[in-house]
Amino acid sequence: MTFDLKLNLIAEAGAALQAQCHGAASAAGWWTDPKTGASIDPHTPHLVPAKLCLIHSEISEGMEGHRKSLKDDKLPHRSMLEVELADAVIRICDLAGALQLDLGGAIAEKMAFNAVRPDHKIEARQATGGKTY
Repeated sequence: MTFDLKLNLIAEAGAALQAQCHGAASAAGWWTDPKTGASIDPHTPHLVPAKLCLIHSEISEGMEGHRKSLKDDKLPHRSMLEVELADAVIRICDLAGALQLDLGGAIAEKMAFNAVRPDHKIEARQATGGKTY
C-alpha cells in the first residue's frame, strides 16, 4: 500500500488551521494582558514553557478520558479523548501562530521525511530495540 503525500495541501491546511486557531485566541483576548490591555509578547520569558505545559495538560486529560472511557463534559456526543486532542491541536496552532512559525510546512516536511525513514518501516519497528511499545 502506498500513501501519496499531498505536501502542498498539508502545508496549506496546516497554515489555515494555525491562522484560525491563533486568530480565535487573539480575538478572545488570550494574547492581551488583562491588567494593562497591552499585547502579550510571545517571546516573553517563560511564556513558551507555560504554553507547552498547557498543551501537555490537554494530552494528559485525553489520556485520563481514554483510561476511564469518558465522554466529554462540554461536547457529550464526543469522547473526552477526541476533544482533548482537539484542544491540544488548538493550543499548538495558537502558539505556532503567535511565534509566527510555519507549522503546516513543518508538518508536510516531517511527513515526507517519515515516509522514507528506515526506522519507520515495519521490519525496523519489530526488530529488537526498534520503535515498538
